[in-house]
Amino acid sequence: MKIYLDGALVDSAEAKISVFDHGLLYGDGVFEGIRLYGGNVFRLEQHLERLEYSAKAILLTMPWSRKELADAVCETCRANQLKDAYIRLVVTRGVGDLGLSPWLCKKPSVFIIADKIALYPAKYYVEGLEIVTVPTRRVNPAALSPAIKSLNYLNNILAKIEVKQFGALEAIMLNDQGFVAECTGDNIFVIHKGKIFTPAAQQGALKGITRDAVFDLANELNIPIEEHDLTRYDVWNADEVFLTGTGAEVIPVVKLDGRQIGDGKPGPIFSRVLEAFRRLVLVDGTKI
Repeated sequence: MKIYLDGALVDSAEAKISVFDHGLLYGDGVFEGIRLYGGNVFRLEQHLERLEYSAKAILLTMPWSRKELADAVCETCRANQLKDAYIRLVVTRGVGDLGLSPWLCKKPSVFIIADKIALYPAKYYVEGLEIVTVPTRRVNPAALSPAIKSLNYLNNILAKIEVKQFGALEAIMLNDQGFVAECTGDNIFVIHKGKIFTPAAQQGALKGITRDAVFDLANELNIPIEEHDLTRYDVWNADEVFLTGTGAEVIPVVKLDGRQIGDGKPGPIFSRVLEAFRRLVLVDGTKI
Protein backbone atom coordinates (compact mmCIF):
# COMPACT_ATOMS: atom_id res chain seq x y z
CA MET A 1 0.00 0.00 0.00
CA LYS A 2 1.20 3.49 -0.86
CA ILE A 3 0.72 6.35 1.61
CA TYR A 4 0.97 10.00 0.67
CA LEU A 5 3.25 11.69 3.18
CA ASP A 6 4.42 15.29 2.91
CA GLY A 7 4.58 15.41 -0.87
CA ALA A 8 5.67 11.86 -1.67
CA LEU A 9 4.11 8.42 -2.03
CA VAL A 10 5.84 5.93 0.25
CA ASP A 11 5.29 2.30 1.22
CA SER A 12 3.06 1.94 4.27
CA ALA A 13 5.98 0.49 6.28
CA GLU A 14 7.95 3.67 5.62
CA ALA A 15 5.11 6.10 6.39
CA LYS A 16 6.36 7.51 9.68
CA ILE A 17 5.96 10.70 11.67
CA SER A 18 8.04 12.02 14.55
CA VAL A 19 7.18 11.14 18.16
CA PHE A 20 7.40 14.92 18.73
CA ASP A 21 4.58 15.64 16.27
CA HIS A 22 1.84 17.48 18.17
CA GLY A 23 -0.78 15.51 16.29
CA LEU A 24 0.49 12.44 18.16
CA LEU A 25 1.34 14.15 21.45
CA TYR A 26 -1.84 16.20 21.85
CA GLY A 27 -4.28 15.34 19.08
CA ASP A 28 -3.41 18.74 17.62
CA GLY A 29 -4.52 18.48 14.02
CA VAL A 30 -7.51 18.01 11.76
CA PHE A 31 -8.73 15.34 9.38
CA GLU A 32 -11.35 14.31 6.87
CA GLY A 33 -12.82 10.90 6.10
CA ILE A 34 -13.72 10.74 2.41
CA ARG A 35 -15.25 8.07 0.18
CA LEU A 36 -14.32 6.87 -3.29
CA TYR A 37 -17.17 5.34 -5.29
CA GLY A 38 -16.53 3.85 -8.72
CA GLY A 39 -13.47 6.04 -9.19
CA ASN A 40 -15.41 9.12 -8.05
CA VAL A 41 -14.25 10.94 -4.88
CA PHE A 42 -17.53 11.92 -3.25
CA ARG A 43 -17.89 15.65 -2.57
CA LEU A 44 -14.15 16.22 -2.40
CA GLU A 45 -14.52 20.00 -2.59
CA GLN A 46 -16.86 20.04 0.40
CA HIS A 47 -14.47 17.85 2.40
CA LEU A 48 -11.51 20.09 1.61
CA GLU A 49 -13.50 23.19 2.48
CA ARG A 50 -14.41 21.71 5.87
CA LEU A 51 -10.75 20.76 6.41
CA GLU A 52 -9.77 24.37 5.73
CA TYR A 53 -12.42 25.64 8.16
CA SER A 54 -11.27 23.21 10.87
CA ALA A 55 -7.64 24.25 10.37
CA LYS A 56 -8.52 27.94 10.47
CA ALA A 57 -10.49 27.46 13.68
CA ILE A 58 -7.44 26.06 15.46
CA LEU A 59 -5.03 28.57 13.84
CA LEU A 60 -3.26 25.86 11.86
CA THR A 61 -1.94 27.44 8.66
CA MET A 62 -1.87 24.89 5.85
CA PRO A 63 0.77 25.64 3.19
CA TRP A 64 -1.00 23.61 0.50
CA SER A 65 -3.67 24.87 -1.86
CA ARG A 66 -7.00 23.10 -2.16
CA LYS A 67 -6.00 21.88 -5.62
CA GLU A 68 -2.74 20.44 -4.28
CA LEU A 69 -4.62 18.48 -1.65
CA ALA A 70 -7.24 17.34 -4.16
CA ASP A 71 -4.51 16.15 -6.53
CA ALA A 72 -2.80 14.34 -3.65
CA VAL A 73 -6.04 12.53 -2.74
CA CYS A 74 -6.57 11.39 -6.33
CA GLU A 75 -2.91 10.45 -6.76
CA THR A 76 -3.06 8.24 -3.64
CA CYS A 77 -6.13 6.41 -4.92
CA ARG A 78 -4.56 5.86 -8.34
CA ALA A 79 -1.30 4.62 -6.82
CA ASN A 80 -3.24 1.96 -4.91
CA GLN A 81 -5.38 1.08 -7.96
CA LEU A 82 -8.59 1.72 -6.06
CA LYS A 83 -12.07 2.36 -7.41
CA ASP A 84 -14.00 2.05 -4.15
CA ALA A 85 -12.33 3.03 -0.90
CA TYR A 86 -12.24 5.05 2.28
CA ILE A 87 -9.75 7.93 2.30
CA ARG A 88 -8.29 9.45 5.45
CA LEU A 89 -6.72 12.88 4.94
CA VAL A 90 -4.84 14.07 8.02
CA VAL A 91 -3.07 17.34 8.76
CA THR A 92 -1.02 17.56 11.98
CA ARG A 93 0.44 20.61 13.66
CA GLY A 94 3.89 19.14 13.02
CA VAL A 95 7.02 18.61 15.07
CA GLY A 96 7.46 20.70 18.21
CA ASP A 97 8.66 20.06 21.74
CA LEU A 98 7.03 18.43 24.76
CA GLY A 99 5.22 21.63 25.69
CA LEU A 100 1.74 22.59 24.52
CA SER A 101 2.85 25.68 22.59
CA PRO A 102 1.66 25.23 18.97
CA TRP A 103 3.80 28.14 17.70
CA LEU A 104 6.90 26.00 18.27
CA CYS A 105 5.70 23.64 15.53
CA LYS A 106 7.28 25.21 12.47
CA LYS A 107 5.80 23.07 9.71
CA PRO A 108 2.56 21.06 9.54
CA SER A 109 2.54 17.55 8.15
CA VAL A 110 0.00 15.90 5.84
CA PHE A 111 -0.65 12.27 5.09
CA ILE A 112 -3.32 10.43 3.12
CA ILE A 113 -4.39 6.80 3.49
CA ALA A 114 -6.70 5.14 0.96
CA ASP A 115 -7.98 1.66 1.78
CA LYS A 116 -11.09 -0.50 2.06
CA ILE A 117 -13.57 -0.02 4.90
CA ALA A 118 -16.56 -1.96 6.21
CA LEU A 119 -17.94 -0.14 9.23
CA TYR A 120 -20.98 -2.37 9.71
CA PRO A 121 -21.71 -5.92 8.48
CA ALA A 122 -23.79 -5.95 5.30
CA LYS A 123 -26.86 -7.52 6.91
CA TYR A 124 -27.53 -4.45 9.06
CA TYR A 125 -28.13 -2.31 5.97
CA VAL A 126 -31.06 -4.62 5.23
CA GLU A 127 -32.25 -5.56 8.72
CA GLY A 128 -31.33 -2.40 10.62
CA LEU A 129 -29.20 -1.68 13.68
CA GLU A 130 -30.16 -2.08 17.32
CA ILE A 131 -28.44 0.77 19.16
CA VAL A 132 -28.23 2.04 22.74
CA THR A 133 -27.70 5.26 24.66
CA VAL A 134 -24.33 5.48 26.43
CA PRO A 135 -23.53 7.35 29.67
CA THR A 136 -20.65 9.36 28.18
CA ARG A 137 -21.95 12.78 27.18
CA ARG A 138 -20.89 14.75 24.13
CA VAL A 139 -18.38 17.55 24.73
CA ASN A 140 -20.17 20.86 25.26
CA PRO A 141 -20.02 22.94 22.03
CA ALA A 142 -19.03 25.93 24.17
CA ALA A 143 -15.86 24.03 25.15
CA LEU A 144 -15.00 22.62 21.74
CA SER A 145 -17.00 23.27 18.60
CA PRO A 146 -18.23 20.05 16.96
CA ALA A 147 -17.58 21.76 13.62
CA ILE A 148 -13.83 21.26 14.24
CA LYS A 149 -12.99 17.77 13.01
CA SER A 150 -9.90 17.40 15.17
CA LEU A 151 -7.60 14.46 15.81
CA ASN A 152 -8.75 14.28 19.43
CA TYR A 153 -11.58 11.73 19.39
CA LEU A 154 -11.23 10.52 22.98
CA ASN A 155 -14.79 11.58 23.81
CA ASN A 156 -16.11 9.38 21.01
CA ILE A 157 -13.72 6.55 21.86
CA LEU A 158 -14.92 6.43 25.47
CA ALA A 159 -18.48 6.20 24.16
CA LYS A 160 -17.45 3.49 21.69
CA ILE A 161 -16.00 1.44 24.57
CA GLU A 162 -19.37 1.63 26.29
CA VAL A 163 -21.08 0.58 23.06
CA LYS A 164 -19.05 -2.63 23.10
CA GLN A 165 -19.75 -3.18 26.79
CA PHE A 166 -23.47 -3.00 26.01
CA GLY A 167 -23.06 -5.50 23.15
CA ALA A 168 -24.15 -3.05 20.45
CA LEU A 169 -22.48 -1.61 17.34
CA GLU A 170 -23.43 2.05 17.71
CA ALA A 171 -24.95 4.37 20.28
CA ILE A 172 -26.57 7.74 20.80
CA MET A 173 -24.59 10.34 22.73
CA LEU A 174 -26.54 12.99 24.62
CA ASN A 175 -25.29 16.48 25.37
CA ASP A 176 -25.06 17.92 28.89
CA GLN A 177 -28.69 19.07 28.67
CA GLY A 178 -29.94 15.60 27.82
CA PHE A 179 -30.69 16.29 24.16
CA VAL A 180 -29.56 13.89 21.45
CA ALA A 181 -26.31 15.17 19.90
CA GLU A 182 -25.15 12.43 17.54
CA CYS A 183 -23.87 8.88 17.60
CA THR A 184 -20.26 7.90 18.34
CA GLY A 185 -19.33 8.25 14.66
CA ASP A 186 -22.55 9.02 12.81
CA ASN A 187 -25.28 11.63 12.52
CA ILE A 188 -28.81 10.59 13.39
CA PHE A 189 -32.10 11.30 11.59
CA VAL A 190 -35.56 10.70 13.04
CA ILE A 191 -38.72 10.44 10.92
CA HIS A 192 -42.09 11.32 12.44
CA LYS A 193 -45.32 11.64 10.46
CA GLY A 194 -43.51 11.96 7.14
CA LYS A 195 -41.00 14.60 8.28
CA ILE A 196 -37.26 14.17 8.92
CA PHE A 197 -35.61 15.71 11.99
CA THR A 198 -31.94 15.83 13.00
CA PRO A 199 -30.04 17.55 15.84
CA ALA A 200 -28.41 20.89 15.11
CA ALA A 201 -24.69 21.53 15.47
CA GLN A 202 -25.48 23.64 18.53
CA GLN A 203 -26.49 20.42 20.28
CA GLY A 204 -23.09 18.85 19.63
CA ALA A 205 -23.62 17.31 16.19
CA LEU A 206 -20.93 17.35 13.52
CA LYS A 207 -22.21 18.81 10.26
CA GLY A 208 -21.35 15.71 8.28
CA ILE A 209 -20.88 15.72 4.53
CA THR A 210 -23.28 12.78 4.19
CA ARG A 211 -25.65 14.62 6.53
CA ASP A 212 -25.59 17.59 4.15
CA ALA A 213 -26.26 15.24 1.24
CA VAL A 214 -29.39 13.95 3.00
CA PHE A 215 -30.70 17.52 3.28
CA ASP A 216 -30.16 17.94 -0.47
CA LEU A 217 -31.80 14.61 -1.27
CA ALA A 218 -34.79 15.23 1.01
CA ASN A 219 -35.46 18.52 -0.76
CA GLU A 220 -35.23 16.79 -4.16
CA LEU A 221 -37.61 14.07 -2.95
CA ASN A 222 -40.01 16.65 -1.47
CA ILE A 223 -39.61 15.22 2.03
CA PRO A 224 -39.78 17.92 4.73
CA ILE A 225 -36.55 18.07 6.77
CA GLU A 226 -35.32 20.33 9.57
CA GLU A 227 -32.91 20.61 12.47
CA HIS A 228 -34.69 20.15 15.79
CA ASP A 229 -33.98 19.45 19.44
CA LEU A 230 -34.48 15.73 20.06
CA THR A 231 -34.70 13.61 23.18
CA ARG A 232 -34.59 9.84 23.52
CA TYR A 233 -38.38 9.95 23.80
CA ASP A 234 -38.52 11.32 20.24
CA VAL A 235 -36.33 8.49 18.99
CA TRP A 236 -38.29 5.81 20.84
CA ASN A 237 -41.54 7.06 19.27
CA ALA A 238 -40.22 7.72 15.77
CA ASP A 239 -41.69 6.02 12.75
CA GLU A 240 -38.21 5.48 11.31
CA VAL A 241 -34.61 6.24 12.25
CA PHE A 242 -31.43 6.15 10.22
CA LEU A 243 -27.80 7.12 10.64
CA THR A 244 -25.37 8.70 8.21
CA GLY A 245 -21.62 9.04 7.98
CA THR A 246 -18.77 8.78 5.53
CA GLY A 247 -17.97 5.27 6.72
CA ALA A 248 -21.51 4.22 7.61
CA GLU A 249 -23.11 5.81 4.51
CA VAL A 250 -26.87 5.55 5.21
CA ILE A 251 -28.00 2.79 7.58
CA PRO A 252 -31.37 2.13 9.28
CA VAL A 253 -32.00 1.74 13.01
CA VAL A 254 -34.80 -0.52 14.26
CA LYS A 255 -34.28 -0.43 18.05
CA LEU A 256 -33.00 2.00 20.66
CA ASP A 257 -32.46 0.88 24.24
CA GLY A 258 -34.47 -2.28 23.60
CA ARG A 259 -37.47 -0.33 22.32
CA GLN A 260 -38.69 -1.14 18.82
CA ILE A 261 -38.80 1.77 16.41
CA GLY A 262 -41.85 1.84 14.14
CA ASP A 263 -42.65 -1.67 12.97
CA GLY A 264 -39.12 -2.87 13.65
CA LYS A 265 -38.07 -2.79 10.00
CA PRO A 266 -36.34 -0.21 7.77
CA GLY A 267 -39.04 2.17 6.57
CA PRO A 268 -40.11 3.63 3.22
CA ILE A 269 -38.60 7.10 3.66
CA PHE A 270 -35.24 5.59 4.60
CA SER A 271 -35.44 3.40 1.50
CA ARG A 272 -36.10 6.41 -0.74
CA VAL A 273 -33.20 8.34 0.76
CA LEU A 274 -30.85 5.37 0.45
CA GLU A 275 -31.77 4.77 -3.19
CA ALA A 276 -31.23 8.45 -4.02
CA PHE A 277 -27.92 8.48 -2.11
CA ARG A 278 -26.61 5.51 -4.07
CA ARG A 279 -27.31 7.36 -7.30
CA LEU A 280 -25.78 10.59 -5.99
CA VAL A 281 -22.39 9.17 -5.00
CA LEU A 282 -21.60 8.17 -8.58
CA VAL A 283 -22.10 11.64 -10.02
CA ASP A 284 -21.41 14.20 -7.26
CA GLY A 285 -17.66 14.22 -6.94
CA THR A 286 -14.23 14.28 -8.54
CA LYS A 287 -12.96 11.59 -10.90
CA ILE A 288 -9.53 10.26 -10.02
